[in-house]
Amino acid sequence: MDVISSSIKTYNIWFEISGVEVGQHLYWQIGVSVIIAVRNPQTIPTDGQNLFEYILEFIRDLSKTQIGDEYGPWIPFIGTMFLFIFVSNWSGALLPWKIIELPHGELAAPTNDINTTVALALLTSVAYFYAGLSKKGLSYFEKYIKPTPILLPINILEDFTKPLSLSFRLFGNILADELVVVVLVSLVPLVIPIPVMLLGLFTSGIQALIFATLAAAYIGESMEGHH
Repeated sequence: MDVISSSIKTYNIWFEISGVEVGQHLYWQIGVSVIIAVRNPQTIPTDGQNLFEYILEFIRDLSKTQIGDEYGPWIPFIGTMFLFIFVSNWSGALLPWKIIELPHGELAAPTNDINTTVALALLTSVAYFYAGLSKKGLSYFEKYIKPTPILLPINILEDFTKPLSLSFRLFGNILADELVVVVLVSLVPLVIPIPVMLLGLFTSGIQALIFATLAAAYIGESMEGHH
């Protein structure tokens, strides 16, 4: 009976932990209409077309460098990851939304929520598993026993640490940046927070680049073999 009682208590504890949220956020449900600047490409490109072409070339070069010759099909995935994280990070870095008090929840960057960053990391994991299996089939799993079967536990553990590091790195950096800005705005609301906010914009871009680069590197590694 003691064993059963202890098991029930342990289950209840884990059930309570599973419901924990890091902050309560305000979620917007809106319809978004996006007009793409390159819907009618011009021989002499407009400013908008130049911007989109530059972004596309940047993402293409990043994908090619990390994945290799078979980078083409992965440009949309890497580009979506980079742009989503970049825009999300900047939405929290441009203005100190946290100082706005709401009856329920808070205004903050989407990447300030651990649920968002974990979802992005899990998508990356699914992507590099799919890349490896689609190219090598079941022989993909041979990498776990290379260069020696002794490394099997470590190689398996690596698949768990990759999404953990991706998600917590992004979440921690964005959360810390927003908290610093909020504290400074509360204490000295005029001049001092501005340099920190500018630094936050730079850091937000770097975090998006790091996430996209690592995602592409993991996909390239799964397609090429053990490194």
